[in-house]
Amino acid sequence: MTEKALKPLLVVEDNPGLQKQLKWAFEGYQVYLAGDRESAIELLQQHRPRVVTLDLGLPPDPANASEGLQALSEILYLAPHTKVIVVTGNDDRQNALKAVSLGAYDFYQKPIDPDILSLIVDRACSLSELEEEHRRLVTQTSSSAMNGIIGSSEKMLAACRMVEKVGPSDVTTLILGESGTGKELFARALHNLSPRREQAFMAVNCAAIPENLLESELFGYEKGAFTGAVKQTPGKIEHASGGTFFLDEIGDMPQALQVKLLRFLQERVVDRIGGHTSIPVDVRVICATHHDMEQAIKGGSFREDLYYRVSEVVIQVPALRERETDRVMLAQVFLDLFSRENSRDFSGFTDAALESIEGYHWPGNVRELENRVKRAVILAEGKQITAQDLGFEAGSESPSLDLRTAREAAERSVIQRALLLNNNNMSHAAMALGISRPSLYNLMNKLGTGVSGKDER
Repeated sequence: MTEKALKPLLVVEDNPGLQKQLKWAFEGYQVYLAGDRESAIELLQQHRPRVVTLDLGLPPDPANASEGLQALSEILYLAPHTKVIVVTGNDDRQNALKAVSLGAYDFYQKPIDPDILSLIVDRACSLSELEEEHRRLVTQTSSSAMNGIIGSSEKMLAACRMVEKVGPSDVTTLILGESGTGKELFARALHNLSPRREQAFMAVNCAAIPENLLESELFGYEKGAFTGAVKQTPGKIEHASGGTFFLDEIGDMPQALQVKLLRFLQERVVDRIGGHTSIPVDVRVICATHHDMEQAIKGGSFREDLYYRVSEVVIQVPALRERETDRVMLAQVFLDLFSRENSRDFSGFTDAALESIEGYHWPGNVRELENRVKRAVILAEGKQITAQDLGFEAGSESPSLDLRTAREAAERSVIQRALLLNNNNMSHAAMALGISRPSLYNLMNKLGTGVSGKDER
């Protein structure tokens, strides 16, 4: 691997013996050495490393941590996204914790084991790359029709590609997905990509309106049609004319109304309650539901002919547990958002919090993740969000004390993530990991990752 392809790593250490030991300890990195705060800042601005290891005991007063803490503050001021791993003496845990509270990513106590420190650096670098990808996606989507839809997982990208293809057409579309996956965001994206984008986007949730009111809400009514109908009132479908009508949770629509909706979809006319004239409506229809529609049809709760009318194209929104590379990215998006809204400042999530986010089943999907992060931002007391702040069990903050097991688990996670980000291309994943392709094969065999890769050069 050429020096240009190596990832920059800044090691701030004043001990010449340790400098020599660490110079070649990090495979896949171009290591830059600094012996004091001034040279560290100079190298930081010159090479912009994702990760810095920082000895707190720096000259001119290496006996205490004041110079190291000052260097930490300057590094985070100049490069706030940099992951700083502070290195301290065995008896200096208090300053290590202070450094973390000031925004350091992690700390490591001497004596140094290069293998363990290298593992911490690798994890910090991988997290930095994910956070940069999330920031890129936020910037990319903020001004586009896909605003609010964030993700890099294969299933999410497939759903987004489907939206991009279908959006400009007038085809009736059914969006399927569990509660909390963001189906309305996809419906709005379809509308924003269509020629109707300047017209109304009208949404009605079938599950949120009582059955006896839903018909009048959708189709409207004439004056005197029923008690309380004191004036002619067009329904939501009419109000959407020229634009898009989004019928959310259509699987909860009463059967009696399904017949009337079917006629509207076939004829593109609505009949107000108490009316005698059919009113033509030019509207694009998008529907969504969390129900298993095949089972609903078999069970008799949903008409098969209506299903085929609303599902000219079907878009499946994946559950959060299926979005392997998106959970941490979304958590960071919500952390940034709610930190701004609540005037809070956090340096990120603890390792245990990230592990909890990655390992949790997320039955409430993106909505549950959003709520947990919002709660954590309000309640957290430290500079980092912990697993407890997110509402996970306290035990999730206690990683395994078996170093071999912990290292293998971390290596397995990083390899799987690299393969996912590189579409299972072995050559590209090896390059991203900073190792040779044969080394990657050997690691996968040793760790039993269970991931198959494509050997494309």
